Amino acid sequence: MNRIIKWCRGQPVLIIAFLAAVVTVFIVPPDREYLTYCNTSVLILLFCLMLAVAGLRSVGVFERITEMLLKKSGNIRRLGLIMMNLCFFSAMLITNDVALLTFVPLTLELFGDTDDDRSLIRMIVLETAAANLGSMLTPIGNPQNLYIYSEYGLTASEFESTMLPAGIVSYGILTGLCFGMLDKSPCRTSAAHETAELHKGRAIGYFAVFLLCIASVLRILPDIVCLAVSAAAVLVLDRKLFKKADYALLGTFVCFFVFVGNIARITAVRDFFSEILAEQELLISALLSQVISNVPAAVMLSGFTENAKALLLGVDIGGLGTPIASLASLISYQFYSKSEGSRRGKYMQVFLAVNFGMLAFLLIFETIMLKVFPI
Repeated sequence: MNRIIKWCRGQPVLIIAFLAAVVTVFIVPPDREYLTYCNTSVLILLFCLMLAVAGLRSVGVFERITEMLLKKSGNIRRLGLIMMNLCFFSAMLITNDVALLTFVPLTLELFGDTDDDRSLIRMIVLETAAANLGSMLTPIGNPQNLYIYSEYGLTASEFESTMLPAGIVSYGILTGLCFGMLDKSPCRTSAAHETAELHKGRAIGYFAVFLLCIASVLRILPDIVCLAVSAAAVLVLDRKLFKKADYALLGTFVCFFVFVGNIARITAVRDFFSEILAEQELLISALLSQVISNVPAAVMLSGFTENAKALLLGVDIGGLGTPIASLASLISYQFYSKSEGSRRGKYMQVFLAVNFGMLAFLLIFETIMLKVFPI
């Protein structure tokens, strides 16, 4: 029983989504229309991407790349720029969650035997913002992107033309913050980091699976074929990877699909959301993300608007702000808070200042862009 309670506490969004879905089942009894709620393509692609990225991570690919780049750092500012860039660009391909799971522990290890907590906090906060913002530039960068891309049938060019301006501005802000928040004092980081052995054969196999996922996202390969080949490859290479998939995230999507599908059939609710969202998708989705996080916000609001591009911008920019706006942000906080000598209050001060500052700037920027270049 204690293990169940502990697990539930670690999955608050899944529990909320499940309860929300159960409540709506009593309002809209199950029928044949329930079968149309779930976007199976999103679930399949998410699962395959989880397997591919878990495989690449398990054979030391990310650690090897990081180790090579870290050799070029000589001071705190340069190290911060390297880590920010690693999080920003890697999140485009391996998702913001995996980028932070990979690089935040490494950052903590690098600072393991120093007392430079000020630089450590600032670096992790910037890494977190970089992962959240970099991930918005590709359909596979985060779950809400993949969902909206698939649900609305966006093309790759439509997606990139929508997100690229915000991505370029975000990268410029992050680079400026690295120069403004991190000094040029010499690195006094730990030198005891050991790079895991790279298993080249399996790395090639997992990279091939990843390419299959990209082909499926681009609609070159049917998702069912991607699922079959990915599952077969993992069975051959390392079947333990099936345990590393984020089934809680997949379950959260299923629950929200049921919840959204049901409330969309309630006339009063549908009319209310359709009215408040009219030409306000950017602001409403960003604000709702602050309360329920951006993935559920994307699924929930998609049932009430056809403006996919404004919704996409809103939930991605809305990943900034509160710690729960993007659940990836909680990954960084959990790692830092469990480290020896952590100052949680100070971390949250820096986190909120950076995130809300960037959130306000990007919302203003995109509001102006939408006025000048309507989509």
